[in-house]
Amino acid sequence: MSHAAQAYARTSHTMATPREIEAQALLKAARQLQEVQTNWTGPDKNMHKALLFNRRLWSIFMSAMQTNDNPQPLEVRQNIANIGVFVMKQTIEMQINPDPAKLKSLIDINCNIAAGLSGRG
Repeated sequence: MSHAAQAYARTSHTMATPREIEAQALLKAARQLQEVQTNWTGPDKNMHKALLFNRRLWSIFMSAMQTNDNPQPLEVRQNIANIGVFVMKQTIEMQINPDPAKLKSLIDINCNIAAGLSGRG
């Protein structure tokens, strides 16, 4: 077997499913938000960076829920969209009136959804 074939064989066994990738992205966002909360010294570039990453991630999820070819049942799509609206509102509130306690709900949502995607929820 060639080196390329061996590399492909190894990669094909370790590639993540879309659900695993989504879970990993949610956990990354949760870690960033948790870091901001743990090391709170007031609003700073880390807070804005973490909120931006989380907002972009949820924007992707919300957009995916609106596509006609989304295989999820309508109820699931509506629930994710509603959670996304809450995340956006909470993010705006955090930017207007920064308070590390407000990050808890965003962290919890991301961790719980990630657990569900990973089959741990």
